[in-house]
Amino acid sequence: MDTMAMMKSMSATEMPMAMDMDVMQDTMMAMNAASMAATMCSASDMRMGSEMATCAALCSNMSMMADTGMRMMMRPMGMDADSMRAMLMACTAMGKACAAECRTHADMEESCRYCAMACDEMVAKCEAMMASMSA
Repeated sequence: MDTMAMMKSMSATEMPMAMDMDVMQDTMMAMNAASMAATMCSASDMRMGSEMATCAALCSNMSMMADTGMRMMMRPMGMDADSMRAMLMACTAMGKACAAECRTHADMEESCRYCAMACDEMVAKCEAMMASMSA
């Protein structure tokens, strides 16, 4: 499915705010990748018991936050600039926290290394999205 074609089929003049659809697509893809990586990392963490509880919890939260952000972006006709910025800032904060925690285990857990990379990528894309937004 070509989500970009679907997004571009929506009338830009009817959207409540101007959006760079290419940047939004990149951000959505990064959010999806971070959600998947964090879900897999959390599952891997759970098998290790209480020593990885913080990492598992952060990864679970990261996955839900990224997925919610992505779904919100899939409804551009309902976008509100203030709520979109708040969501992007929340995804950025959660992504930074999750990546930092995963990096503490990255030398022993491959899933943590991948999760940290996916979170870093999502943070960069969310920051680019915020920079591209017009009021």
